[in-house]
Parts: sequence; C-alpha cells; structure tokens
Amino acid sequence: MAPHSSNYISGIEPFYIGDVLIDPPILQAPMAGFTNYAFRQIVHGFGGTGLQATEMVHARGFVYMDEHKGEHPERLWGVQDEFRPLAVQIWDNDEEAMAEVARQLAHGYKVSIVDINFGCPVKRVTERAKSGSYLLSEPDKMGKIIEKVVNACAPVPVTAKIRLGCTRDQMNFIDVAQTVEAAGAAALTVHGRTAQDMFRGTADWDRISDIKPYLNSIPLIGNGDLDSAAAVVAAFQNYDVDGVMIARACLGRPWLFSQAAAALRGEVVPPDPSLEEQKACMLEHYRKVVDRFGEKRGTVLMRKYACCYAQGKHGARHFRTHVAKVESPKEFYNVVDEFFPQSLEAV
Repeated sequence: MAPHSSNYISGIEPFYIGDVLIDPPILQAPMAGFTNYAFRQIVHGFGGTGLQATEMVHARGFVYMDEHKGEHPERLWGVQDEFRPLAVQIWDNDEEAMAEVARQLAHGYKVSIVDINFGCPVKRVTERAKSGSYLLSEPDKMGKIIEKVVNACAPVPVTAKIRLGCTRDQMNFIDVAQTVEAAGAAALTVHGRTAQDMFRGTADWDRISDIKPYLNSIPLIGNGDLDSAAAVVAAFQNYDVDGVMIARACLGRPWLFSQAAAALRGEVVPPDPSLEEQKACMLEHYRKVVDRFGEKRGTVLMRKYACCYAQGKHGARHFRTHVAKVESPKEFYNVVDEFFPQSLEAV
C-alpha cells in the first residue's frame, strides 16, 4: 500500500504498518512504568505522534488473571475506548500464552497493532523469565513466537522490537531482523544498543541503518537517543530508516513529538512551553493520574513523572528531593507551588 502524499521535507514520508498509516513517521515507545493511560493522553493532546504504545503486558500474567479472576491487567485500562492508532506491547517466551493474549488484543480490544518485546534488558525479564532481549540469543524461538502471534492476530499487524544483540560480542541483529520478517512481522523497531549496554553509551544508528538492505519489504524504525527535533531530522537524513521511535526523552517533555513533527515538515520548530505552561501541563498530568489511580496511589505514582518534568533545569535536584516524598494531593501541590517553576530555570 503506497503512503499518502506528504508535506514532509525531501526523503521523509509517512509509511504503513500493515494497513495502519503511521503519519507522522514518529512513534512513542512503550515504556514500563511510564506510558500508562494518563501519559498517553497528555502526549496525544500535544500531537505529533503517528503511533502511541502502552506499557508492556506480560502474557502469562494476562492469561492467569483472565482465567482465575475474570479480569485483565490494569495496564490495559482505557485501551478499549482509546484513540487509534494504538499499539499494545506484549512479552513472554510462552508461544501459546503470547498467541492467546494477542488474539484477545486484536479481536477483543481491537488494537491497531500488537508489538512483541524482544528488547527489554532488565534482569527480571531476561535472566528470570528468559524473555525480552534474552530471546535474541534464540532467533528460532523468536520466529516461532512471532508466527503464532501473527496467526492469532490476523489481519491486525504484528511488529517486533529488538536490540542489536545480547552483548557487544554477539550482535546478531541482521539474522534476527531477517527472522522477524520471515516469521510474518509487519515492521521492525531496533534500539541501537545491546542488552549488555542497558542505556549506557550512545545508540549505534550506523548498525540500525545496516539492517535496511536485508529487509525485503517491512519498514525499519530506529530508536535510541532521540532527544530533540534536530536529532529526529538527523536520523532520517543520515540513516536508512522509515520511522523513528522516541522513548525516555519524552517523559518530561510530552511536547517533543509535536516539535519533531514540525521539523520534519520543514516548519519553524515551536519553542518549549514556558515554565508556567510546563507547570500547568504537569498539574494536568497529575489530575489524570489521580483520576485513574486515586489520590494516594496517584500521588505516589506521579513522583517519578514530576522528576522528569524538572530534568535539565537548574534547581531540579532540590525540587526532586521534595517531590519524591509527597504522599497526598496537598503535599504535592504545596511542593509544586513552592519549588516549580519559581526555583527552576531552563538551562
């Protein structure tokens, strides 16, 4: 399916994952503990994303809750009625559980895309559960999982997210990429680090780009270190990718996607919101979290987001020290009124 004509700068086009148009060609990464319903709503309000994603969902956990409690993981709260396109990311090494969860997501929740996590480097996922990036060492196993999930989801497209390999001495990303496509995935996202690297060092976009000639038809999406609109434009101009995925940099700057989309159109990139506007955004984010999780739990959950909003500003450490201790709406609002943004200045 040919992409729609676009208004993007030369060489940049929207693209399709299956029959799902990704326009602009900028994706929001799934991030455990962060990309919940409230955060997705904030990002959506600013615009600039061609595809958003949930936190990753554990397949066997889903199946257990479905069979024994008649309910589903809270990470799926809001998904059924949420805007589209929307991807849900799942993880596990159990083919049958993955297929069953994918089937329910595709045909019950009617999500736009089911994404499989082969990139998470966290030890509880890799060493304990033999999942996430651990499976990069077993491409045949990956292929079987993808085939099962693709068959369960059809015609809803299935994608995969990987890293360059388990270690720097075992970077098998070309073989893995070809396995992903051969198994029927509709797109591949590659984070330019190994599992061993975690988030240290610099993402290797040269190696991400090296994958493109080995793919027959599916789009390649690059991920890693995209922290500005200029970095997004440079990724398209310097590397052979169809799309880009923004992750950690957006957590305290949900407007980053709209800035990047403007840059891809060749427009003047809007400046960051003023500190007062950022404060208003953070408070709106807080209200959404509290609406979903209640005052006590919502306040505790908001601590990490509030720290992200302060990142990169003078006085951020002082603000984080205080906001990390709040336990009630009153305490949260008092800390914000006293320390944000009055004691903070943009770097």
